[in-house]
Amino acid sequence: MSNLPTPNSINRIQFEKPDLKELTRQFTTVDFHFHSRYSDGSNTVGEIARYAQTLGIGIAITDHNEIGGAVKIDGYREVLSIPGIEVTSEEGAHILVYFYEIESLKRFYQDDVQPYMGSDVMSSTALKMEEIVERARAYHTLIIFPHPNCAVYTGVCNPYFPEKRLQRLFEMVDGVEVINSGNLNKSNLKCALLGFNLNKAITGGSDGHLLKHMGRVVTYAECPPERHAFLDAVKEKKNKVIGKEIALLRKMTSNGYKLKSNMRNYSDLLEKNLRYGYTVVHSKSKSLRDNVRRNVNGKFRQKLKTMMPYHDY
Repeated sequence: MSNLPTPNSINRIQFEKPDLKELTRQFTTVDFHFHSRYSDGSNTVGEIARYAQTLGIGIAITDHNEIGGAVKIDGYREVLSIPGIEVTSEEGAHILVYFYEIESLKRFYQDDVQPYMGSDVMSSTALKMEEIVERARAYHTLIIFPHPNCAVYTGVCNPYFPEKRLQRLFEMVDGVEVINSGNLNKSNLKCALLGFNLNKAITGGSDGHLLKHMGRVVTYAECPPERHAFLDAVKEKKNKVIGKEIALLRKMTSNGYKLKSNMRNYSDLLEKNLRYGYTVVHSKSKSLRDNVRRNVNGKFRQKLKTMMPYHDY
């Protein structure tokens, strides 16, 4: 008896290794987050297309602030591809935008990303997160926050975004990525919980930078193997996500390659990390101050009640 999850099962998010051979027999299955050499991935589009075909899955090349890979793989008609891009906001956080039509992706990139690009493809754009979402909304798109909880500022759940602003952003987008194979397990668990609580669209992808990462996490749905049908299924919450994190040793290999790819962007990354470090420390210091203030006020009020029990404080 196969352990393959069924469309009617309660859990839409499963932390287990995907059985792609079985999965692809019944469902349209896509690695919804992958990188090529056009940004910080290690593989050509041809290599990615051939390997996706070997696995029998669809693929979304979602390069950082770049669409060359997504446009090129659209020409491989034997592979189901989802046009997409991972845009870096001014704050340093990432957002995934998927398009129903490749021409829409091209226009979005030309009009709404390129004019605001930084010095390198891996640099932040000059657009705040809200601006990116508003611009993407002008097209037929699916807008997702990738790895919303993660160890650094690239996830939107970070001190740069206060609670009220974060809630507004969650209302603006279609959903969140609930499993990312490059993320830590504890962070993915937080992402999964967030996905449940938001009750919006959920996605999953390897966030792969090497071919061997492909298919570690997939998004799947019972729908025709066609771009529009698949994106509609995700929007309508008729899909599921299954996958596991990359092993620590493989993470180190992947991170080493990404670091090498990012050397041109070193000064920008250093500035981001310093700024983010300061924000985290300031945020924690404020939280500590608030906790101390509450405790002191609480003890003071309790002391007053003991001394003067008939007064209303």
